[in-house]
Formats: sequence, C-alpha cells, structure tokens
Amino acid sequence: MNDANPSPVDPRQREARIVELHQASRERILIIDGAMGTMIQQYKLDEAAYRGARFANHPKDVKGNNDLLVLTQPAIIQKIHEQYLEAGADIIETNTFNAQRISLADYAMEPLAYEINFEAAKIARAAADKFSTPEHPRWVAGAIGPTNRTASISPDVNNPGFRNVSFDELHEAYSEQVRGLIDGGSDILIIETIFDTLNAKAAGVAVLDVYDEKGVELPIMISGTITDRSGRTLSGQTAEAFWYSMRHLKPFSIGLNCALGAEMMRPYIAELAHVADTLVSAYPNAGLPNAMGEYDETPHDMSCQIEPWARDGLLNVVGGCCGSTPDHIRHIREHVEKHPPRKPAKIEQRMRLSGLEPFVHGA
Repeated sequence: MNDANPSPVDPRQREARIVELHQASRERILIIDGAMGTMIQQYKLDEAAYRGARFANHPKDVKGNNDLLVLTQPAIIQKIHEQYLEAGADIIETNTFNAQRISLADYAMEPLAYEINFEAAKIARAAADKFSTPEHPRWVAGAIGPTNRTASISPDVNNPGFRNVSFDELHEAYSEQVRGLIDGGSDILIIETIFDTLNAKAAGVAVLDVYDEKGVELPIMISGTITDRSGRTLSGQTAEAFWYSMRHLKPFSIGLNCALGAEMMRPYIAELAHVADTLVSAYPNAGLPNAMGEYDETPHDMSCQIEPWARDGLLNVVGGCCGSTPDHIRHIREHVEKHPPRKPAKIEQRMRLSGLEPFVHGA
C-alpha cells in the first residue's frame, strides 16, 4: 500500500464530528480509552500469532510489535477498541504508538509505516462508528508516540554532542505516519507520551505540513510525560515550560499521561490547569508496576484518586494509560461524569490578567 490511497472517510462527516467534539467538550468531561498493550498482553500471543500468514518468513522476530497486529490480528484490535467503547470511552486511540519508520526499524518493517497507520485508523473508525449514536458520538484519535530516539539528548554519555536522530528525520517519519492516520479516518491527532519536546515539535511541524498538503485540519491533542518526582520531562522541562513550548500549535488539549500513577500526577495536572488556555487532559498509569510487572491500582482506587481532580475543576479529558483496562475506564467515567468540565472562559480571563492574549478554544 502507498500513501496515495484516498481516505475512506467523507470529509463532511468528519467535519461534523469535529463540531460535535467541540460542543461535547463544553458540556462534559470527555473520556479517553485505556491501555492497548495491557489488553493485548491478555491474549498471550506467540511469535506465529504476531507474524500471521503474511509475515511468516520475515527475517526478524516481530513478537512485541503491537502495532503490526492491525495487519495480522485486526479482529483482536477491534475487539479491544469495542471493549473500551462499551466501558464509556468517548475517544479511542489508534493502535499506532510506535508506527513510524524510526521505531519500526527495530523489526525491519519500515516500509509498512503508512499501511499500519492507515489500517489502524480504519479499524478504530469502524469500532467508533459502530458505537456512535446522535446522543453519544465517538471519536478516533490517531496516536503518535515519541519514537525510541531523542533529538535533545545524547545516547552516548561519553559524547554529549552526539545524536542518533535528526529533526528532519523525525519530521519525515512523522509526516508519513500522519498521512496514514488522516487517510484512515482519524478525527483527532494526539502527540503523546512526550519526553523530549524537540521530538514533539518535529511531530507538530509534520502535522501542520500534512494539514496544508491535504487541505484538512483536525484537532491536535498534546500529552507529555513527567518521568519522576522531579516534576520534569526527560528533556528537563517543568509542566508549565512544556505548555509554553507547545502552545504555538493551538492544541485542542494539553495534558500528561504515563510514567506516574494518579496520586503522583495531580500536582503537575494542576500546574497545567493553572497556565493553559486550552483544555486539559490526563491519563495516568494504573498505579506503578511491581516486580512482576503488575500495576497496583484497582479500578476503584484509581477512579477515587481522579475524582477530586474533576471536582476541583482541573479536567476536560481523562482516561488511563499503562495497566489500565476497560474496568478502569468504566469506574473513572462513573466517578467524573457528575462533575462539569473545566471552563475555558476562566482560563482566558486569567491569561488576559497575566498580559497574554489567549486563543479561543473551538474557534
């Protein structure tokens, strides 16, 4: 498959869904889905299952390449999407976290980047359409991960000036991924688990360039990750600095995911809620993993920790990351749905008082 394939999506229908997304975000806290990898692990797939018939003779092992499953096990991926939709998710993410040629090089599958993203978006689109109703539309977020390289930090402690990836290489890889996600039917693009803001900026430029190329414009969600209790990303930024570094993209939302459980993430979400003049998202891990790789937060515990965020007016979009399941998402929805979303008007007023000119969410 090449990236000349037309989108299977009616542009007018997608535009209508985007209007509905902005409207829904003003009315309630939106629920994003939980972990894909956690659910895939439950199937205990072996190497043959990952390969399928098409890649039976591929020269490298592919077990662990979860994004490949949209080609070899699409029914499993669609079923996982549907489980999250049944649990009440408004937004589901495509199974494409590592689906750009930089990460796919680990499996010698770089040429599949566009196809994986295209098919992943189609699968998610089919699931979302199946569960959408006029009263409760559902949306597909094309997931763009950070890659397995960093443009800001040397991988060689003895050579701090060395980089194993360039901005241009990241831009090219992300552009290919974004084309597939848009063509396959995504309503939103989410640049997530950002540990290096320079990588995220490359993704952002790629998104905007492809928008110009295709004559479309989808909402952009941005989600960073605070790597430890220092309150900073791996490339050294606080949550506030991260926001100001990414604000030029005029995102639909800014937030944090992964790395921390709900209890430890709250102060950094509060920091974003204080400074950001757009919506705020959060999808923490289900606690932290133990020596067996099991996450320690039950659905009830996690949702009880998150509810005060909603009660205190910090949230617009919320869900779960590593270790979370449809049960976690169901409990989170039940705990936050009675609380109103954070109001952009208050944010805009605060920005003006600070001498900054806000942009109007949804304009």
